[in-house]
Amino acid sequence: MTASPRPPAEFIALATELADDARAFVRPHFRSRVSIEEKADGSPVTEIDTALEARLRARIRAQFPEHGVVGEEKGAEHADADWVWVLDPIDGTQSFILGKPTFATLIGLMFQGKPVLGVVEHPALGDRWVGVAGVPTLFNGIPARVRPCAAVALAALSTTGPNWFSPDELALFDRVRGVAKVQHWGGDCHSFGLLASGFIDLVIESSHHLHDFCALAPVVEGAGGVMTDWAGRALGAKSGPRVIAAGDRRVHAEALALLGEGKSW
Repeated sequence: MTASPRPPAEFIALATELADDARAFVRPHFRSRVSIEEKADGSPVTEIDTALEARLRARIRAQFPEHGVVGEEKGAEHADADWVWVLDPIDGTQSFILGKPTFATLIGLMFQGKPVLGVVEHPALGDRWVGVAGVPTLFNGIPARVRPCAAVALAALSTTGPNWFSPDELALFDRVRGVAKVQHWGGDCHSFGLLASGFIDLVIESSHHLHDFCALAPVVEGAGGVMTDWAGRALGAKSGPRVIAAGDRRVHAEALALLGEGKSW
């Protein structure tokens, strides 16, 4: 397998600047009254989601007009470009609306369909993970590292909630949950950061689109973990909706075997 290329320094610098902008823009609106609408799929979107994505897109276009951009709220532009930015302005909009601080701005970058850079910016918490292909993940400027875990029976497992799984998916997730030592609901994408920092061992999700996981994969992998779909395939532009991340490859392999029982994802 060919290693993913390391993004140029100016791309990494822009990603950090976008995260700074997101933090400065979102923080004053946290736990304040904002306009909320319902999207076609029934999920909520706020004026902060749409305004922030527009800001981030404008900065990318101004600096790298030849790059593509894919965002949760405003769709895709030049998605066939070699370098494509993937934005989720508020991942965990429901948490943002409810005043919970685990929401984040996700800033991802793909090269030829493979995630190579990810910034997970938590404006309300002041937490930031930065993952870049080929270099260690940083948490608030300090190297982050997953922890060893020999088996699912010793693992702390996290997921957003049971309502994000189909009935068939939930039945398979429950096979893993029934073995895991600790089970935790909630946390949004913050759980992936905590996995990268060695506090959680396993995160399993469904209903994940490109904008949900693109920034997370480089963070997890740069900390020594592994993140794939439920069939164990590397994540890319056409992946989803089922993703799994583990700090230890032994846990990843065992969880995949439980999730794959009787299924061909």
